[in-house]
Amino acid sequence: MDQQGQNGLLATFREPWRTRGAVAYGVAAVLIGFYTLMYFRDHLGIEGSALDPETWASAVGLRSRWLFYGALYSVAMVGGAIYYLRRHGNSRYNRIRIAVNVVVQVVLAFTLPLVMPYFFTGDPNQFWKYEYYFSYFWPLDWYKLHPGSLQNIPVVLAIYSIVGALVAAPLLAYFFGKRWYCSWICGCGGLANTFGDPWRHLTSSSTASWRFEKRAIHTVMFVAILSTFLLFLDHLVGGRYATFHRLVDGGQWWSMKSLYGYVVGAILAGVIGTGLYPLLGPRVWCRNFCPMAALLGLFQKLGRFRIAVKPGMCISCGNCTTYCEMGIDVRSYAQNDESFTRAACVGCGMCAHVCPRGVLKLENAPRLNADKKRVGLPIVDL
Repeated sequence: MDQQGQNGLLATFREPWRTRGAVAYGVAAVLIGFYTLMYFRDHLGIEGSALDPETWASAVGLRSRWLFYGALYSVAMVGGAIYYLRRHGNSRYNRIRIAVNVVVQVVLAFTLPLVMPYFFTGDPNQFWKYEYYFSYFWPLDWYKLHPGSLQNIPVVLAIYSIVGALVAAPLLAYFFGKRWYCSWICGCGGLANTFGDPWRHLTSSSTASWRFEKRAIHTVMFVAILSTFLLFLDHLVGGRYATFHRLVDGGQWWSMKSLYGYVVGAILAGVIGTGLYPLLGPRVWCRNFCPMAALLGLFQKLGRFRIAVKPGMCISCGNCTTYCEMGIDVRSYAQNDESFTRAACVGCGMCAHVCPRGVLKLENAPRLNADKKRVGLPIVDL
């Protein structure tokens, strides 16, 4: 049974920590408390105490709480990857995808930021200049295209930031879907793939949740784009307009830059996005609030990626919908023999993996109707 595609699925609803039981609420409380301490440490009056994340970092020889967080993040992903692959590692796609997730996190999101200050300056006290995270792009890391940020890093990294966000990411999403990033590279997605996997079945597939998702995620995307534009404008003319500068990037907690960081970066991505894994599933942030996911989703809908359905094969077991971490009602498409593209889909492949009849397949297919007919795909107006 360990080698079967659906190994581990039968235990999903029998384990209290995976079914919104008391244990799940306890885990959620711990996660929410941890993220609150991490993000709001400077406002809680805990400096130097046992609850101070900077104290934790110093205790293990790391120079900041964010590197300490990166270390814990890496441990959580490695442990989650082992958990996931024990159940679903019989799939080659899963093995490669999860391995890439872990390597990207450990190398690009932890090790390189840890050593870069020594490499570029020899002085770890200047880490703020060169602690660069290669696996995050604008608009997820929304401040990365700000002129001030680009000026404080080497030219090659500035070019990487611009080309990665404005050229590479959209093109890859067009040809391969947003899965190349959301399910393979992104640290948020990597944690959801691994540490968050035990709770993937808790993601709602209701119509109400889908409507909320569409409104929320595109609102945050618009705010991220607008905020980037205003920061860029402030960099150009802020010196001549003191009031505008204070409102946009004046350093006060109520300035646009600070509010975006608190609301989107800290609360939505951290406290809610990860803290509610055990209650609402592992993709709360990715599905409802991530501006990068929203932007890549638009290119995905225009591109070549889709989930193909073999006609006349679906037995309506519902496994695909139950284990979709993005809350897509995959079964409804399979029942109607409709291949489909959804902006929300992150290409994790679990719907195909848990299907007992092999009805579903992730593919990059031609977009032209004539080509669809040639390869036998139903033509669906999306």
